[in-house]
Amino acid sequence: MSLDRRVLWAVLVWCAAGLYPVVVFVTFASASAGYGELEVLLTAALTALLLGMLPRWPLPVFAVLVVSWIGALTAEQNGVVLLLHVLLIDGGLAYVASVRSRRVSLAAAAVALLVQLGCATVFVFADETLLLSVALAAVVAWTAGNSVRARRKHADALRARETERAVAEERLRIARELHDMVAHSVGIIAIQAGVGGRVIETQPAEARKALDAIEATSRDTLASLRRMLTGLRREGALGPAPGLGDLERLAAATRDAGVRVDVRRTGVPRDLPSDVDLCAYRVVQEALTNVVRHAGVADCRVTIGYREDGLEIEVADEGSGGTVGSGFGIVGMRERVALLRGEFTAGPRPGGGFRVAARIPA
Repeated sequence: MSLDRRVLWAVLVWCAAGLYPVVVFVTFASASAGYGELEVLLTAALTALLLGMLPRWPLPVFAVLVVSWIGALTAEQNGVVLLLHVLLIDGGLAYVASVRSRRVSLAAAAVALLVQLGCATVFVFADETLLLSVALAAVVAWTAGNSVRARRKHADALRARETERAVAEERLRIARELHDMVAHSVGIIAIQAGVGGRVIETQPAEARKALDAIEATSRDTLASLRRMLTGLRREGALGPAPGLGDLERLAAATRDAGVRVDVRRTGVPRDLPSDVDLCAYRVVQEALTNVVRHAGVADCRVTIGYREDGLEIEVADEGSGGTVGSGFGIVGMRERVALLRGEFTAGPRPGGGFRVAARIPA
């Protein structure tokens, strides 16, 4: 709806609302001669229109209801009119309490209560029981509306916290992916660059081999980063994630960095859920990165055990036992496994070396 049409519609409905007190008064003022069918229908239609305006203009509509039904009791002083007076005003009060602050709704409740008690006393000559019932109805209406507001506020707070938690989890997931993806490649590049620098004059062939490994690793890392960034910009474009099927390529890259990887598989290999497959690959990748960087050994062993109820992973070496490092690798592996309700351990082996082990339900 265009702006001009919205303004015109607002003017029309408020013109009708302005006529509402007059129509209500005339309807009940002529009640002694019998209710006119036209007046009753017009009053019912305008009442429905006014109640439909409550969501957009709760306080002004509440004020119109109060004024209109004071006029109704002035024109026709009986219990039926008082009942309609209480029902409509308390209905408006309940809605105001559900959408406005407690201070505003309490002020509206005070106005409604004073008006209703005053009208009941002056026009209907109510006894104590009736006055107490009118007061109780106003209290119940305000309490119900305020309870709706409180529940909605609580639900909004829960949704906000859930959104913050989801954002934090996504940020951690991206951080883990970037760390696991880049750390391994940069470690290999650093080692190959060092090797190439040392042998470039005495063994040009080895230096060329190191440069080729650096180029291949760099291209692979750039492609992975491009897929990740594309996926962050466009949902569903991340492409296939790495998994245990890529272990041989990972072992070859690690071998180029100077550490031979013995990959062993036990049990019956089978397709795994994508999150389990990615988690297992990242655990092995980060463990091998730590071996290359910190262990100071020429070989290590990776064991993948397929079990009926899950997957077992072990990466072990005979090195110095200092593969924890000072970064976030171990923390990232533990977080990944914990998200899948798995078990993770990492630490020095009793006979020397270091061991990373994980068990992931599948």
